[in-house]
Amino acid sequence: MPSLKDLRKRIGSVRSTQQITNAMKMIAAARLRRAQEAAEQARPYAAKLTEMFTAVVAGLSEEAHPLLARREERRIDLVLLTSDRGLCGGFNANLLRQSGMFLREHQEREVQLVVVGRKGLDYFRRRRVTPLAERTGVVNAVEVARELADRVTARFAGDETDAVYLLYSRFQSAISQIPTVVRLLPVETPPEDTAPVEYIFEPPRPELLARLLPRYVQTRLLQALLESNASELGARMTAMDNATRNASEMIDRLTLSMNRARQAAITTELMEIVSGAEALKG
Repeated sequence: MPSLKDLRKRIGSVRSTQQITNAMKMIAAARLRRAQEAAEQARPYAAKLTEMFTAVVAGLSEEAHPLLARREERRIDLVLLTSDRGLCGGFNANLLRQSGMFLREHQEREVQLVVVGRKGLDYFRRRRVTPLAERTGVVNAVEVARELADRVTARFAGDETDAVYLLYSRFQSAISQIPTVVRLLPVETPPEDTAPVEYIFEPPRPELLARLLPRYVQTRLLQALLESNASELGARMTAMDNATRNASEMIDRLTLSMNRARQAAITTELMEIVSGAEALKG
């Protein structure tokens, strides 16, 4: 059985850890509010842009723009959004597991990775996989979305890849984040049976499409980055809350063990005193 000194040291160590996890939970909770607001405020803009894009491309052929071209998917780019830091529960593990499933499903094709986040980069480096491109330390989501959009659209338009997929964590709540795979390129066009809405376009539709398509891809990437950031903070807040409660339970168990050890020591000392007194009487 551990000594009283050992138990006191363990209680002190667990209490210090509890203070750290509680502070991290509070920081994540404060940042989550802003991140959730940013993700939710971006959704109406993305939805309206999608509606506008649908109206512009309705009735146009695949030859209208290089980003609409459909080819057999022999070469695929996968854009993976992970975090730079850990201590966020299963956030990164779920994304990396989903990426492994994607690679296995497309193992007969040539898949190139574009990895955002140090955790994803370290994971594939340990497996001796060299990404096509990497990005860590995301501070400005708009800038990163623009960089990614420029890279993937240039590769697709230059016939260097046949399709571009995006894997990110979609935010639902602080306890629910869903790894989601969507296809970025070629850009989805509305079904042929969709009734077109009559608009008067200025500038003409082809010129407008040339401006709108890159913006559409950039907006989808920006939305994914905002969703991923909110998901990471939600996962971290939940993980640190669980860790804080686990530390509290551990402190209670260690305190109980320490009290029992103290009582056993006191009982032993009393028995020794009584035994000594009895011996003196004899």
